[in-house]
Amino acid sequence: MLAAATLRGALAPNGPLRDYVTLTKPRIMSLLLLTGACGMFVGARGWPGAWTLVAGLTGLALACGGASALNHVLDADIDRLMGKRTEKRPVAAGRVPPSRALEFGLALSALSFALLASTVNVVAATLALVGNLFYVLVYTRWLKRSTPQNIVIGGAAGAVPPLVGYAAATGDVTFAALLLFAIVFFWTPPHFWALALLIKENYAAARVPMLPVVRGDRETARQIVLYAAVLLAVSLTPVLWGGMGVVYLASALVLGAVFVALALLLQRSLARGHAALLFHYSLLYLALLFVAMAIDPMLT
Repeated sequence: MLAAATLRGALAPNGPLRDYVTLTKPRIMSLLLLTGACGMFVGARGWPGAWTLVAGLTGLALACGGASALNHVLDADIDRLMGKRTEKRPVAAGRVPPSRALEFGLALSALSFALLASTVNVVAATLALVGNLFYVLVYTRWLKRSTPQNIVIGGAAGAVPPLVGYAAATGDVTFAALLLFAIVFFWTPPHFWALALLIKENYAAARVPMLPVVRGDRETARQIVLYAAVLLAVSLTPVLWGGMGVVYLASALVLGAVFVALALLLQRSLARGHAALLFHYSLLYLALLFVAMAIDPMLT
């Protein structure tokens, strides 16, 4: 309420309803919700229960949507400088006043905590809130504008949803849950750097120190290969310490091998087409890996 009051002045218009949906970044949210849902299945070693699944995903969606809306407020100045991809976003384009977007983001975040704490458990609610604050205050406000390692450290925020899902099913965070976190954490840099290679001119125009802008395409491709190799190794750890079986093992090996192969292909050519291919495959990779993780306990 105090944060919203800082931008409160004359009564501001609400803006179109569809713009409020845009503020929540639904396409990004869908992958976060998938990893969160699969985290519930892993924690429950099967079906987590309809109530846990619905309440947990609703609370997680509110947390993700709230964080994204606050990101729109803090990044409005950058969005205006990054070309067609971002300049028409609701706050950057002026269709939704910053004060309204701030209130919207804070309301969703508060509702998320209240819903998860009252209907699921306090552990899941706290994790969702921590992920929200880390994304908004640590990544968006600080790291993104100050270091080329922004997405490496800031990637921790996107790795929180499987922890929320696991905690929703179990009420606890175990070593197995931390392995889910680690997979998403090491997946984030190669995924995001592949996109950054495609739009590095936009980041340069906004003076955002993404790795391709600061270190160049070749070093970025080299880092992508290194992280892809580490990701393959980390993705196998749930077999050793997380109770995963043969279904997950086969999926992790195949999906990870393709990821590394595409990263090596990009390193050799530095072609935009190969960067785009790796970026889109990385989305499929994470989705399929977590689905395999969710169904493995039910098939083995």
